[in-house]
This record gives sequence, C-alpha cells and structure tokens, in this order.
Amino acid sequence: MNKIANKQVICNKLLEASQNDRDIVVLCSDSRGSASLTKFADERPEQFIEIGIAEQNLVSVSAGLASCKKKVFAVSPASFLSTRSMEQIKVDVAYSNTNVTLVGISGGISYGALGMTHHSANDIATIASIPNMRVYLPSDRFQTEKLIEAVLKDEKPSYIRVGRNAVEDVYEEGNVPFTLGKSVLVKDGSDVTLIACGEMVKPAKDAAELLAAEGISARVLDMYCVKPIDEEAVIKAAKETKGIITIEEHTLYGGLNSLVSQIAAAKCPIKIIGMGLPDTPVITGKSQEVFDTYGLNAAGIAENARSLMK
Repeated sequence: MNKIANKQVICNKLLEASQNDRDIVVLCSDSRGSASLTKFADERPEQFIEIGIAEQNLVSVSAGLASCKKKVFAVSPASFLSTRSMEQIKVDVAYSNTNVTLVGISGGISYGALGMTHHSANDIATIASIPNMRVYLPSDRFQTEKLIEAVLKDEKPSYIRVGRNAVEDVYEEGNVPFTLGKSVLVKDGSDVTLIACGEMVKPAKDAAELLAAEGISARVLDMYCVKPIDEEAVIKAAKETKGIITIEEHTLYGGLNSLVSQIAAAKCPIKIIGMGLPDTPVITGKSQEVFDTYGLNAAGIAENARSLMK
C-alpha cells in the first residue's frame, strides 16, 4: 500500500530540481507542514518564501517573482487558493501570462470532516474558465512526478490540484505513459468509456475490472489534464463506445463532465452519465466515507456502467 502522498512527491521533485536550478522558488501561505514543504524550507531557505495566511499576496508575489524570470510554485490549500485569490490568479498570473504554478493541496473533499468551508468542489470550474490557465489533477505519485518534471519546462501558468493523503497507485514505477496535455489510456475497451481525473482514476480502473468479469469491456481514460482537455480522446471514445461516464471529485457544474459533454455534443452526440459531488453542501466525514456515500467508488461506477449499457 502506497504511503507517499502526491504533495510529498511535489516537494521531493522540487527539492531535487532546485539543487541545480536556483531560479526555482517555492512560496506557501502558512502551510509548509500540511504541504509537506518543511524539508524544502529547511534545505533551501534562500529559495523558499513564507507569505503567511494571505492567499492574494501569495499569488501576486509569485507573479512578481515570475516576471523576474523565476520558476515559481505557490502552494496553499485548494479551497482557499482557488477562491480567495481569484482576481490575482486572473490578472497577475493568467492575464500577465507568468510562469507560476499554483499548487492546491488537500483538494476536493480531503478536509472531509471540516465541511464546506474547506472543500474545493468548484476549483476546476473556476480556474479552467480563466484564459491562459492550465488545470491538472494527477492520479497517483508516479504521474505527479512526471507532471512536475514537465511543468518545470513548460513556463505557462497552471493549477495543480492534489489530495491530502496518499492514494493507491494507478501506474507502475518506471512505466508511466505521459505526454503533457494528453490523456492516458489506462485500459482499452469497446463497450463503455470511463473518463476520470485525480483520485477518481483508481476506482474507475477498479470498476473496469469488475465489469470485465461480467463481460463488459470498459475503456478507462485518465484525464489528468482537464484544461486543455484532450478533445481527440473524447471524440474517439464517443465514436468507438456506446456511452461515456465521467467521474470527478468536483461538482458536475463546469468540471470534467461539463467539458466532456460540450465536446461530445458538438462533435459526436452520445449518452453521458456524470458522477461527482452533489449540488449541495457535501456531508462531513473521511474521504472514503464521502466517496462511498455518493457512489464515487468502483461499485458505484460499475453500477452506472451497467445502467448505461441497458
């Protein structure tokens, strides 16, 4: 069982890369502990800036550093980063097209027991709606590592959302298909397509195994890059399978389901079922308890696939 959270992988990769690249700078908003950045702060104090609980300043200072040719990573809880600093993200980062990577930690319902104030169930929709912004939700530690390596070379404004705890591996070490901006075909199939992002990729993969035992062939797409979304993969799935199910740790308004549905409706209409968080304050509890309540697990995904096939 994996015990390394994606946020820890981000710290490890930045620590490694910053050894030979003094332009890498990491900022946080009084969250170095929860962001797993303590080691980076201790070993690279000259490349680390503590802003304090001031998310707007976090983003604006990051944009200023990027304008001075720094490669900036601004790390803060996703629920606060994606709401309190929206104007700064829109103007200072996106409009100014600065090399800032915003890292939203403890995304989705990671802070389950703390309720709606700490849930980030609409961050994909809000940030993806801003021109110039890229939105990434890596599915496991190995893909997170590949993503950070790519973003360090990309120099475009982006938002990365990761959860709070370690998640099960989707890929095997040393065998991680990755092209920046392209989805990953986790499993091929001809009956139904499961398109998931972030922590929902593993239960989608598990659901495909359950369905295979019943004779249903499920294609699984890891849409880790929600924006720009891989339109080619969506259209291909719409043409080659009987229906699509989207799975996301996010509201169905403006997130993965909305983007997939827009593409399919315009290019190849097909039946689509969206699975995500309800349009109501989400219940409190541990992440898995919340997922199970709303059917965001292998069994729930498989049941929707059976329904779609009927």
